[in-house]
Amino acid sequence: MMQSELSEPLRRALGERYLTYALSTIMNRALPDARDGLKPVHRRILFAMRELRLSSNGGFRKSAKISGDVMGNYHPHGDAAIYDAMARLAQDFNVRYPLVDGQGNFGNIDGDNPAASRYTEARMTAVAEAMLEGLNENAVDFRENYDGTLTEPVVLPAQFPNLLANGSSGIAVGMATNIPPHNIAELCDACIHLVKSPDARDDTLLNFVPGPDFPTGGVIVEPAENIAAAYRTGRGSFRLRCRWQVEDLGRGQWQIVVTEIPYQVQKSKLIEKIAELIQTKKVPILGDVRDESADDVRMVIEPRSKNVDPDVLMGMLFRNSDLEVRFSLNMNVLIDGLTPQVCSMKEVLRAFLDHRRDVLVRRSAHRLEKIDHRLEVLEGFIIAFLNLDRVIDIIRYDTDPKAALMAEDWGKDHARAQSEADYVGPAPAAEPSLTEVQAEAILNMRLRSLRKLEEIELLREQSALMEERAQIEDLLENPQTQWDTITDQLRATKKQFGKDYAGGQRRTSFAEAGEVEDVPIEAMIDREPITIVCSQMGWVRAMTGHIDLARELKFKDGDGPRFIFHAETTDRLLVFGSNGRFYTIPAANLPGGRGMGEPLRLIVDLPNEAEIVTLFTHAPGRKLLVTSTAGDGFVVPEDDVVAQTRSGKQVLNVRGDARALVCKPVQGDRVAVVGENRKVLVFALDELPEMGRGKGVRLQKYKDGGLSDATTFDSAQGLSWLDPAGRTRTEADLTEWTGKRAGAGRMAPRGFPRDNKFT
Repeated sequence: MMQSELSEPLRRALGERYLTYALSTIMNRALPDARDGLKPVHRRILFAMRELRLSSNGGFRKSAKISGDVMGNYHPHGDAAIYDAMARLAQDFNVRYPLVDGQGNFGNIDGDNPAASRYTEARMTAVAEAMLEGLNENAVDFRENYDGTLTEPVVLPAQFPNLLANGSSGIAVGMATNIPPHNIAELCDACIHLVKSPDARDDTLLNFVPGPDFPTGGVIVEPAENIAAAYRTGRGSFRLRCRWQVEDLGRGQWQIVVTEIPYQVQKSKLIEKIAELIQTKKVPILGDVRDESADDVRMVIEPRSKNVDPDVLMGMLFRNSDLEVRFSLNMNVLIDGLTPQVCSMKEVLRAFLDHRRDVLVRRSAHRLEKIDHRLEVLEGFIIAFLNLDRVIDIIRYDTDPKAALMAEDWGKDHARAQSEADYVGPAPAAEPSLTEVQAEAILNMRLRSLRKLEEIELLREQSALMEERAQIEDLLENPQTQWDTITDQLRATKKQFGKDYAGGQRRTSFAEAGEVEDVPIEAMIDREPITIVCSQMGWVRAMTGHIDLARELKFKDGDGPRFIFHAETTDRLLVFGSNGRFYTIPAANLPGGRGMGEPLRLIVDLPNEAEIVTLFTHAPGRKLLVTSTAGDGFVVPEDDVVAQTRSGKQVLNVRGDARALVCKPVQGDRVAVVGENRKVLVFALDELPEMGRGKGVRLQKYKDGGLSDATTFDSAQGLSWLDPAGRTRTEADLTEWTGKRAGAGRMAPRGFPRDNKFT
């Protein structure tokens, strides 16, 4: 009873606390805001750099100072995490439009880490300043920092849709986001179109934003309909390939030069992966790879032979390495900074435009307040200039000049001064007395301002401010004027960060995939004669050329030859294990014949308890007879036993103590089997089923023991074997041993080998 009473509150307590943690992770760490495209840590970094006055044309400050200020004032987390976030904003291979201008080692495309924060310096870029413009003009709300001593912006004004321009990625609780970077100029065009046509279809926006624009360039080979669907639903993926070209070396020689690698792929690991493909001979037509990069990427790929087709080589590398990657799109963002939602591109742009309108209205209202305050001050200045002598007397002789100025009636004096000075400016306010603001401004006026020319400047400033005020009032009252202003701002942003901006040109291009079909291995390898040598202990090698099979070869101590036969580099070898599995090895992948070779068990996943039954060259279209020691077997097409992986392909099922024993090509129309009891049985081949996998059927019946050997032959030519003297003996009349499958058979004829083997 007590247990049930305690379990419910505990469940509720855990649920509430985990929900609090989940919401904190979603809103304050992992998901970006749709309005400025930033997570809190990035927003706080930029705001702290602004407070430190690290403008794009100013000096640099130590990164340790910046991350320390961010941590102490706004972001109470680890300084290493803050510095990593700041360093990423400075990496031009990670961020399409860097927000931090770094000086020092900020990492590289090979995956090397930035130097410690005490060694590097940073300042903002012009793009970051565009994100912050308007913070002093009440453009956005501010909130208290974590300890209530300072305030920080809830969101940045953001002149451009940074969420799509720089992209974002993050993993929250139960949700994640992954947004690729885009081109600012294209995004501005899409926003302008969305302002003109608020009901524009999602697909129409693709005319302006055809797809991502990655900082590392590359080529997008995703079909246009898939890209459209991804932007329409907020989920999808893009196939991204490296940019490459064929470089002619003369005399028919050539090499491939990769100048741009896919986004977020580390060049050093990519080269290691390609080098591994060369070592494992997974791409046999690949000869070598080397890195000749300096400031730019230059990765050289050499073919094994000049006769190789470059498109075929690159097609295989696209499949087997990160020269082609799939970048997933998951546009999961915080709408208005509160609600996580998977948005389409149109919804994200609409959230940005609504934010820009809110920023415009707030900045305009703030400017209106400033103008009203200045007009009030100017009106007081004008009254002071028209009554200068009286103002000087009050300031000079009155004990409380501020109260006296506010109590004085300036109406009659103003009219008299107007006639004396031939005043032509606008009439002063109906209220003849000065306000507290006006009186304070007059008292704070410098003596050098008390000159006749200053009055003209004041009147000109007042007129200009009145005109600006009328324009702002019109802007605040007319939504169409607001959208026109936003459009002009977007055009200015496009001009600032467009094609004339360093790195503003589109870097990622589009192309069709040009799928490379499966190429037979014969087309990828130079066809050369080799001799396959496999020892009794399972060490295999491929010796160049067709050597004499009777030639004496070197083996390890205690080892000797077992299989020696001629083949070609384009052949595939089949290994049949006593576990009933077939393994496939390309002959070109075998080690050379200079050493002792390599253990076959390292080339394929042949278990230690399994033995090698046979090793031979694959002949397409041929059929094989496979049997087990239990006397079961069947015929299998050789094409069906070819394995695609190292683990092989199970063909003959064996259980208990039984093991696979025989694998021979089918020749003729008869099957001959001999048991350990030396009884021979001959029956028609068509009594055996043709299967792809299984235990098979009974070949011969035994009281004790099992199968010793099996073979196939042509009844017209008879059954042959080697007698104890080594001479070939052929038995034509096999009537005595012929019977039905699964019979017991008769004792072997005189002269049959003592090892009970046909060959």
